Amino acid sequence: MPATLPLESLPAATILGARVHGPSLDEALAILSGWMARRDGRCRSVVATGFHGLWVGHQDAEFRAMLNAADLFCPDGIAPVWLSRLQGRPLPGRVTGGDLMAAFLRQAQAAGHRSFFYGDTEETLAALCRAVVAKFPGASVAGTLSPPFRALDEAEETVHVEAINASGADILWVGLGCPKQERWIARNRHRLTVPVAIGVGAAFRFEAGLVKRAPSWVGEAGFEWLWRLAAEPKKMWRRDLTDGPRFVAAALADAWRARSRMAGR
Repeated sequence: MPATLPLESLPAATILGARVHGPSLDEALAILSGWMARRDGRCRSVVATGFHGLWVGHQDAEFRAMLNAADLFCPDGIAPVWLSRLQGRPLPGRVTGGDLMAAFLRQAQAAGHRSFFYGDTEETLAALCRAVVAKFPGASVAGTLSPPFRALDEAEETVHVEAINASGADILWVGLGCPKQERWIARNRHRLTVPVAIGVGAAFRFEAGLVKRAPSWVGEAGFEWLWRLAAEPKKMWRRDLTDGPRFVAAALADAWRARSRMAGR
């Protein structure tokens, strides 16, 4: 897909009030490449989340507005895809943050694009850089930064933004976890000059080899949440076992209402 085509040409579905786009992986890469080629001083934001981000947005109108203000929303997870089909507005498939980052790094070997990695721990970032050098030797790391695991004051956040801007990076990968990473991007995108900022959650640890990612067939079958729960139970249990069922109930009701509205037209 030519990068100059408007995002309105992509399939889209509204799930619990949040607009989710339906690009293929190649289309998403083409869109990113187009934004990077412009270098117009504007930072485009990309959301890549599944049920968790949609559930947070359902509960928090301010966060839902951040999701809808993103330039591109990729469905990271099978839940948005299934729900779009129930609505009668099918998205073609999921485009996860991990898949998008890995595909971009493969492409960056030839294109020379430079990545900045923001988030997680110093140990994770060091392992990630080693993995990038080993797997994508032509890709360039413009910089890394591990922020403190606490709220930053304005002066600290300004220093971080200035470091990212000074790096000359073409793309900023933010691994703070949802919804923290989306809030960080929304709060700072007006002063970021990097062409693209993407929240990718656990993708740093996946790519670094610190957490084993589920095989693609597990994700397509809808069981990646169970894989993650088994791998990181302390981190994932509340989200999957408490929020998950409540999300399913709310999202199914929302999908039914959307389908009924379409049938009535």
